[in-house]
Amino acid sequence: MTNPTPTAPLTGPAAPAAPSAPGAPAKPALATLSRELADFLVELSITLNKHAIYPSSHPLLDVAVDGVANRVGALFVGDREALSIGVARRQLIIEGVATDPLNPVLKELAQRLHEHHVGAVKFIRGITRNELAEALAALSVDPVRAEKPLGLDSARLAEVWEHVRFFPLTYDRLQLIEDEPGEPPSVDQMKAGRATQLWIGLARAALVSDTTDWGSKQEDNAALEPATVARAIDEHQREEAYDQVIVGYLLQIGEELKTAEGPEAAGLQRRVSRLVASLKESTLERLLEMGGDKAQRRRFLLDASQGITVEAVIDLVKAASAAEGQTVSHSMLRMLSKLAHHPSSGGPRARTDPTIRDVMRRLVDDWSLDDPNPDAYRQALEQMAGLRNASPRPTSSGAVPTECEPERMVQIAIEVGAMGPQVRAAMIDLCKAGRAEVLLDLVERAPSADSGAPVWEFLKGERILEKLLAQPRLDMALIGRFVRRIGVGAVPTLLDATVIIDDAKVRFQFYDLLQSLGDQIGYAVAEQIHISPPVIQRELLTLLGKLGALPEGFSARSFLNNEEPLVRREAVRLLLRVPAERDETIMGALSDPDDRVVFAGLTVAQERCPAPGIELIRQRVDRGELDSQLRTMGIRIAAQQHNADTLAWFLGFVVTEAHWPRKPKLKPSTPEMLAALSVIAANWRTDPAAETPLKLAEQSKDSEVRAKIARARSSTPGRS
Repeated sequence: MTNPTPTAPLTGPAAPAAPSAPGAPAKPALATLSRELADFLVELSITLNKHAIYPSSHPLLDVAVDGVANRVGALFVGDREALSIGVARRQLIIEGVATDPLNPVLKELAQRLHEHHVGAVKFIRGITRNELAEALAALSVDPVRAEKPLGLDSARLAEVWEHVRFFPLTYDRLQLIEDEPGEPPSVDQMKAGRATQLWIGLARAALVSDTTDWGSKQEDNAALEPATVARAIDEHQREEAYDQVIVGYLLQIGEELKTAEGPEAAGLQRRVSRLVASLKESTLERLLEMGGDKAQRRRFLLDASQGITVEAVIDLVKAASAAEGQTVSHSMLRMLSKLAHHPSSGGPRARTDPTIRDVMRRLVDDWSLDDPNPDAYRQALEQMAGLRNASPRPTSSGAVPTECEPERMVQIAIEVGAMGPQVRAAMIDLCKAGRAEVLLDLVERAPSADSGAPVWEFLKGERILEKLLAQPRLDMALIGRFVRRIGVGAVPTLLDATVIIDDAKVRFQFYDLLQSLGDQIGYAVAEQIHISPPVIQRELLTLLGKLGALPEGFSARSFLNNEEPLVRREAVRLLLRVPAERDETIMGALSDPDDRVVFAGLTVAQERCPAPGIELIRQRVDRGELDSQLRTMGIRIAAQQHNADTLAWFLGFVVTEAHWPRKPKLKPSTPEMLAALSVIAANWRTDPAAETPLKLAEQSKDSEVRAKIARARSSTPGRS
């Protein structure tokens, strides 16, 4: 179901196996996702899409929630007590099987959960429809608009919903780790801060194939040792979902190391440094490859370099250079190590020196040169030498020499309301030293708006926001403060910056900042879309879709012919918000060659599809142009036309004629066949033409075929 190629079954690890003996080939067990689980995941994805399209009071949402509730109820018919769904960045892990990351339906569901910082979802036997409806409504809310992403609010939500649990990226044998029955949570679990939680999460994800008993304090401590974690990662049989989870934790830890302080952060720094030192070189290279995502690799190196030992940083740089296919001079690395261990003050450094960090940034900034000793290295060496022998910065020309600190002088000027050449020179000095945030602090703390106005006008005249956006390493906190103070006037500047930013995560930080300014940004965003490259066009269309109202006069119709499929999909979503454009937009989406655009059209067409759209669906299904899941959706939508021709079309999926003796027989069980059979049983069960196939289905040896008939007849009154 989750593979775009219908003939290839969805496979994945049934459960992580123990490491193979040395020299033995790895043979991970393969498992296939059952059809009932596949149908449940798709139904869940479709329902969340409908929540994003329709208002909360729309009757279609009740129908959609009922569909998910029925699927969940069917899953708990047997011995299953709980259903756990692990979340990687682009795929889901359910009962040991990783879904296809290229499947448009399930990839979107995984990304939605990941944006909510959800590492896993657990449905427990006894779940009620109200619980499910509330959880789906909460999950459909954009994390930017939500008070707190669900994964970061899991403790509170566990008290709200007894049978639905959200977990923040924690795996153990692809099942959720919870307190053992009858045992209260430990003090460490209750008091652990974010740094501790990240390390414990990484350890648990790494030991996914281990049999460690997490209920034992002593064994817990042993399992959390960096050497144990490194050995588990080194020896684990490789699978994409496992690596993605490990890399996801490493990225979060890297971000935490940028700003974390205190004893807990210091402990995390030591553990990560020892982990990197313990990992095999080949394992580090594999993790840093991360699907060829160069921007993600570079961001992790820069973040991690601010909080781990220089030996670990050098190990990461060497592994990254191998992943990029580039060469780093061994002499350069040896010299950096010596500089880090022999500072002028004496003694080794617990954290990497800012000078060393800057050199690391220069090294990984561009791997485009193959020469092992390029000019960039020479310049980095000269810069380090200059920084170590640099003399104090002279005062700006034109200023009268003074021993008063520049910030103190500006503060006094604000308080007394007197500005002059010395104050201006002090402000220039602060800006040249990269301390514009000091001036902004003084403006925000000024006794009144009028007293701080001259300093604010100076900052605007110096175009500080543009200079901040031009820096190689962006200070998003400071940029956000300037943007919020400037208001809508900063929107064009921020939009211009998005075009030159390669890092998608940074761009989305820009979009979040823009969205916080309100719907009035819509006009500037709409103007920017037409002059942007396709990847930016898609993101800006998504940004417009998050606004409460589209800018007057804007239409996304011109983007339906864009060469980029994701741009067309976002255009479809925007056009569906306009009732007058609905039918024409559905037709455009259904005729699109890309499955993701077609899925957006089919999702809306389930409510009501125009007659030409149903004919188009039938043609595309017959030609085999859609993947299995989209064909199944199309078959259900075609049932909106209740006539003999439609019934005959459905029967073509269900029955065929045996060669000898020549009599009707059921076709093999496929998603399309089962969907058509359900529709016939629900809508044509009294029609003479349907009598034979329905009788054959009731007598079928396939339990799934019989179950389809039983469910259809119990939930829908007969029609003729």
